[in-house]
Amino acid sequence: MQPVSFFESRVGNVVLTPFFVTFAAWLFVAGTLHAQTEESRTLELEGSGSVTYTLRTHPANAHTARPTGDLAPTSALDAAKLLNLHLSAGDIEEAALLSNAPRRRFEVLRDYRESVGEEEFKRVFAQYFFPENRLLAEISIGNHRLLIWDLKEGATRIAGQYFVEVDGRYLVDDVPNDERTSLRWVLEAYRSGKLPR
Repeated sequence: MQPVSFFESRVGNVVLTPFFVTFAAWLFVAGTLHAQTEESRTLELEGSGSVTYTLRTHPANAHTARPTGDLAPTSALDAAKLLNLHLSAGDIEEAALLSNAPRRRFEVLRDYRESVGEEEFKRVFAQYFFPENRLLAEISIGNHRLLIWDLKEGATRIAGQYFVEVDGRYLVDDVPNDERTSLRWVLEAYRSGKLPR
């Protein structure tokens, strides 16, 4: 066995230098900084009933982080990024294809763009990438997702985007369903301050 210097330690047959130990610690810390947290919660509704959901939080810069490869709707957050990229460029045709009701989504987007004008339309969706805005939470019920955003536009505005997983892809959830209704109740609880931000 070879001697180990003062600046090294040995685990089995592996010599650990200060650099290696520091690098391993850095990897652990970096991994936890980018980790998502997830917990099950229940929202008690006024009157009677409740909504059980899973709350997932993302790192503060999750909405501004650039993807390492091609952006695809393989998560609710990536679907939102892709949707907002298309909309901030004014491309309502591509954005509508990310919906489970593309024809209806196209009509809604077209009408909205006509009502506010092209530049305002692009600005509204570009703000989802602004660093001062943030993704508060991802709420899931089954294969349905709600992204809750804190958009700093004058006064704070809490916005929601609904998605559903279909065959491994996340699409804008434009079809009325019970899960979306429950997610809307959670969004309203955020807006009214009944749930912490």
